[in-house]
Amino acid sequence: MNQNVIDNETQEKLDAFIKQEEGDSNDYKGLLAKFITLVAVGMSLFHLYAAYSIVPTQELRVIHVALVLFLVFLSFPIATRFKNRLMPWDIVFAVASVAIAYYILSGGDDFMDRNTAPNATDVMVGIALILLILESVRRTNGMILVSVTALFLLYALFGNHLPAPWTHKGYDLDRLVGYMYMTLEGIYGTAVDVSATLIILFTIFGAFLQFTGAGKFFIDFSFAAMGGKSSGVGRTIVMSSFLLGGPSGSGVATTVTVGSVAAPMLEKVGYEKNAAGGLLAAGGLGAIISPPVLGAAAFLIADFLKISYLDVLLMASIPTILFYLGLFVMVEIDVRKYNMKSIHFESTESAWQLTQKYWFHFFSLISIVVFMLMGFSPVMSVFWATVVSALSSMLREDTAIIPWAWFKGKEPILSGLYNSNLTKALASGSTGVLAIAATCAGAGLIVGTVTLTGLGLKFSSIVIQYAGGSLLLTTIFTALVVWVVGLAVPVTASYIICAVIAAPALINLGVPAFAAHMFIFYYAVLSEVSPPTALSPFAAAAICKGNPYQTTLQTWKYVAPAILVPFMFVLDKSGVSLLLMGSTDALEQADWLQIAWVSFTAVVGIICLAGGLQGWFIEKTKVFERIIMVVSGVALAYPSTEADLIGFVGFALVLATQTITHFKLHPRST
Repeated sequence: MNQNVIDNETQEKLDAFIKQEEGDSNDYKGLLAKFITLVAVGMSLFHLYAAYSIVPTQELRVIHVALVLFLVFLSFPIATRFKNRLMPWDIVFAVASVAIAYYILSGGDDFMDRNTAPNATDVMVGIALILLILESVRRTNGMILVSVTALFLLYALFGNHLPAPWTHKGYDLDRLVGYMYMTLEGIYGTAVDVSATLIILFTIFGAFLQFTGAGKFFIDFSFAAMGGKSSGVGRTIVMSSFLLGGPSGSGVATTVTVGSVAAPMLEKVGYEKNAAGGLLAAGGLGAIISPPVLGAAAFLIADFLKISYLDVLLMASIPTILFYLGLFVMVEIDVRKYNMKSIHFESTESAWQLTQKYWFHFFSLISIVVFMLMGFSPVMSVFWATVVSALSSMLREDTAIIPWAWFKGKEPILSGLYNSNLTKALASGSTGVLAIAATCAGAGLIVGTVTLTGLGLKFSSIVIQYAGGSLLLTTIFTALVVWVVGLAVPVTASYIICAVIAAPALINLGVPAFAAHMFIFYYAVLSEVSPPTALSPFAAAAICKGNPYQTTLQTWKYVAPAILVPFMFVLDKSGVSLLLMGSTDALEQADWLQIAWVSFTAVVGIICLAGGLQGWFIEKTKVFERIIMVVSGVALAYPSTEADLIGFVGFALVLATQTITHFKLHPRST
């Protein structure tokens, strides 16, 4: 397979999209580059040590934020015109970040105890920290998230001047600053806790898989396993996106990696440019909802709900299957719709040959879940999975994380180790988490404001009031709120904001907390493919030479069958069957017939929606058939006996009319 199918101009565009998601960092050379790499390696090693040993919670969170800010100010320019130049203010900001951490940690328990009545120095240092965090968020995520965060802070300071029901008793600057950084509620709250434990460790794990060649293996394996038929290319994209996306958790990176190999093949079998881009972006989106890593927001679900991460993986299992089933059905319909040519793509090695050589990559992928099932905590599971990935990579010379030649004494000890994939993986683990970690620190300011002012309960009561107490309307309003917030900020920030302001509305109407949080998580993820934050579709459009907005619409078409699935979680108690009852404990007493039935209706609903949206099923559909299929799909997504009956009758009707049409058009083939 030809890996170099992207011209320089397109590659620059793709790099820009990845930088937009991960932040546009400097590209230094020489000693400065080495210094930043070594700091990043040190940061990864510190967090691996903290996973294995015991570092007190307060110390871990404060050091984590200090290291993140230090690297952000050295790695991300204050403005584009200062790109690749380290400026004096960058050094001042970086040093100040470390100095503030020293001030907090040297204060000990006395420092935390005076959070309600901080002294003048405390307030000054706290304001400096808040400003540094806002600047780090601006450098990594842009002005929108900074503006949103600033509005929340202003609400805390001046909300007492607002009319009911938005008003609160008001907080002065000293009280607000003290709460934000002298407790474990604001900046150093849940979001930073998850960033300092799970997110960074999973990012390191993903980097280890990348630098041991797992990503290339998953793509090669998918092509070898699925290639050969005209529908094989579409299936390959779905399968490789799942395998590659699981450990990466990044929609844009998965889209670009798979697309750079698959785009020419999509064109050869007959995919229209925008449809090809839409399929690639939809596959990439699946990366954020696929076990074992999911997106960063999934770790926050576990922390918010105080449940095991294994329970979050369990809840994600059936929805992930349904998401990819929807894609598979769309791909199978594409074969008929575009009358695809049957082209055989030669693979240098068969799937079995690849598995015999690189079987350990599969084990690295599932080892996290294996360790969790053995009773290890998520933090220890990912720690040992990273160790397993590193050790198993040494089985082959071409995947070795430390070159075999280094052990044989054929490479210099220090420079050989510095240039090894081990150093690259450790450095990439820390640099790859900077944008998300800065988001989590900024989100701490938002969460702090919401808990301090009681905004979450106020907002939920307003939503329920507007919805007239209707669960369906409240669910629709909540989905719209998450969608709108998701248009402006990244998935992680979108989930955090909506988890604290929108989830209480659903929970107050009797929706189980885990179902409400999963609903918000899925809609935060789905907002990733909506302009202006539609980075995955825009990247896919650049690869396939399509129109960015038409590609986004095509992506919507491919993911649409999955858009209704979250409604099944919340509209009826039976819907939580799709989340496998929310925990391993509850699953033991579960009604498996109900789980099977709800899953079955979801599957048929997805098939109906796929056929209706594609305008094609067994044959090209007529207008009335499309309408019936879409209505049936929506009905099957609403968990009630009457709705299921309407859905199945509609599906049976279209199946009958389509079969008759097929007989008429192809009498011989029958």
